[in-house]
Amino acid sequence: MQIRVPKTKRAKRELDKRAPKLVENVKKTLILHGTKTSAVLNSVLTELYHLKRDNAVKFSKKNENIKPFESGGETSLEFFSHKTDCSLFAFGSHSKKRPNNLVLGRTYDHHIYDLVEVGVENFKSIESFEYDKKLAPKIGSKPLFAFIGEEFESVDELKHLKEVLLDFFRGEVVESLNLTGVDRVFVCTALSSKTILLMHCALRLKKSGTSIPRMELVEVGPSMDLVVRRHRLPSESLLKEAMKTPDHAKKIKNVTSDVIKGKTGRIYIPDQKVGDMPLSNNIKGLKRERREAKQNKESKKRKTESE
Repeated sequence: MQIRVPKTKRAKRELDKRAPKLVENVKKTLILHGTKTSAVLNSVLTELYHLKRDNAVKFSKKNENIKPFESGGETSLEFFSHKTDCSLFAFGSHSKKRPNNLVLGRTYDHHIYDLVEVGVENFKSIESFEYDKKLAPKIGSKPLFAFIGEEFESVDELKHLKEVLLDFFRGEVVESLNLTGVDRVFVCTALSSKTILLMHCALRLKKSGTSIPRMELVEVGPSMDLVVRRHRLPSESLLKEAMKTPDHAKKIKNVTSDVIKGKTGRIYIPDQKVGDMPLSNNIKGLKRERREAKQNKESKKRKTESE
């Protein structure tokens, strides 16, 4: 397979953006639909794109060959994921067997990581809610999540759906958050072991007499019931590879590691300036030489006397 080298600085910068990093970029979402969709599902995909407009790519053409749960049906999806540099996706389709079908999934190294298939019921769009437009959540703001129901901890399907939803709307990872910047919350209520109610609400801050304001929820939409139909978890080998964390050990100066040579280091020795060093007569080597010379002189003297 031919490796194409970037010829311009702009292409090199784009490749550097997609390269693996110690702290990864914000996850982008790919939104697309299959051969046949319904009006309800088209509205769902449009409003998902509206909620993630700053980090989302939406395709408008139909895609016939995408079948995420079937062998070979994920090839086109992985290709689009690599082309758009998206690690999350939402795929919508509609059929008699599975009406208003929505597949949420994640990718690792642009290959399918896991999948959750849900059916959309009782959908209410943003336009159907009346509220003060000043309360409308801002684009790019981080949402809060509230999961109501013990099924999110005991049922595998809902536990998996909870992980995917958190990753889907997480956005940029931050260490701290300003309270005034929190303006929306997603409320997920478990209605049964297979169904949840997803609501999008705005936060209204009111005075409470303390330093922490009182919060009120105002539903701004969309709102829908999600019925879990199928889900697929990653294999153990793929899960182990995806969960690897980089080594955050402190870097030691002038020390490198190699597969063959092992750990190697570079030592810097200052100039000793041997020429400027004073020589002393109290050197053990000179004493030995003098002693040997004296012994040789005495031995020669004895020989001459004996003769």
